[in-house]
Amino acid sequence: MTRITAVQMCRQVLDPGSFRSWDSPPVNVRPGPRYADDLARAAERSGADESVLTGEGLVRGRRVAVIACEFGFLGGSVGVAAAERIVAAIERATAERLPLLASPTSGGTRMQEGTVAFLQMVKIAAAVEIHKASHLPYLVYLRNPTTGGVFASWGSLGHVTVAEPGALVGFLGPRVYQALYDEPFPDGVQTAENLYHNGVIDGVVKLQHLRALAIRALRVLAPEPVAQRGFEPAPVQVPDLPAWESVRRSRRPQRPGIRQLLRHSATDLVPLSGTGQGEADRSLVLALARFSGHAAVVLGQDRAGQTRTSPLGPGALREARRGMKLAEQLRIPLVLVIDTLGAALSKEAEEGGLAHEIARCLAELVTLRTPTVSVLLGQGTGGGALALMPADRVLAAEHGWLAPLPPEGASAIVYRDTDHAAQLAEEQGIRSADLLRAGIVDAIVPELPDASDEPVAFATRAGRAIARELQHLSLVPEPTRLAARMSRYRNLGLPTS
Repeated sequence: MTRITAVQMCRQVLDPGSFRSWDSPPVNVRPGPRYADDLARAAERSGADESVLTGEGLVRGRRVAVIACEFGFLGGSVGVAAAERIVAAIERATAERLPLLASPTSGGTRMQEGTVAFLQMVKIAAAVEIHKASHLPYLVYLRNPTTGGVFASWGSLGHVTVAEPGALVGFLGPRVYQALYDEPFPDGVQTAENLYHNGVIDGVVKLQHLRALAIRALRVLAPEPVAQRGFEPAPVQVPDLPAWESVRRSRRPQRPGIRQLLRHSATDLVPLSGTGQGEADRSLVLALARFSGHAAVVLGQDRAGQTRTSPLGPGALREARRGMKLAEQLRIPLVLVIDTLGAALSKEAEEGGLAHEIARCLAELVTLRTPTVSVLLGQGTGGGALALMPADRVLAAEHGWLAPLPPEGASAIVYRDTDHAAQLAEEQGIRSADLLRAGIVDAIVPELPDASDEPVAFATRAGRAIARELQHLSLVPEPTRLAARMSRYRNLGLPTS
């Protein structure tokens, strides 16, 4: 496949004529005669003075910093001079508070410089982490090929990471593997598509679509202030239906889930995928989005991705924790959507640390510094639902419900049968109206009369409710908001004086 040059990448993503180079002459590493000849030939062939180009430009008028490898210069390899240029650019982006778009394409460490070059990855990774710790976006576009230390350092640290279609992406280059083990590396493993499927990267994006993705991502990850709007909710009259009726309606196959919610009520959607650590669970959706202009990381349980034979597993909660960390790093709100028939009950789930992941979700979510809104969209069964519940504000769909077990399971414990499920649902107070009275939820999103019969209108209504809560939370000082959240869960269920 034809390789994309650094200049082509910049021209495709940045506003025309807006690129301004930050590059100074490369550091003199005092190369020997043979290496000096290699550098001279590389410069002549590529038209570049090193394997990396840095600078700034505009993406729809917004300043961004750019770092792009040039594979035509010694295979995009990184030595001392290239690393110094990369780190200087990251540090400048951090100092000037600019989002950073990095586009590696590299065979890894420059062999001519040996171990000293190898260690350069440490300072690059450190600079990236300092940039991210300053709550600044870091976007990565992996080009063909990206391998070795480059992929194992700054190529794998993005808040959002996508790759060129068909790109070779992996740790150990296939030619090295063949030489070391005298056999070819297995086909189809080190491809952008396979890494996306396995939750290592967030997507596979053609170069001509990268600009649009960057625009959407930056709108969420580095949002502009939103003008305050009137989102006064209409008074909600919730019909006094039996709890079992809500359970029944929440289980209708036609009921809209998180994907419909995002499709009809969110803008600037940027889907993310997996934990970034080789694990993806299709029962959870992770994305960046805006609700009426309010930016958020969105994570939620996908009713369409869960079945009784493939329920919510520990991998989904690890992916959820990635979303929590992303919101915390970038200081943008987190929206959580609960809609699960229950977490997995299996040998694999136990050995995969399901209980551990529920506990970590609870601990991290209740102490998260960023504003949080949870939405009980449908079924809310067990620890899988609880893991996404504790938030500053909690919304519930009219027929959403929350319980330690499905009513049939509660009946089996109390009565040793499932015949008393409806009775237990009523007695346990699982309905949205019961949850509102108990202080577990703050507001109810009406269904007129059932979300399954009005999916678009309901999703739009729910999106407006989310936007209203995000707007409210944006006006509350952080110490006040965090204290209120802790007090809420500290005192939940205690008698009021």
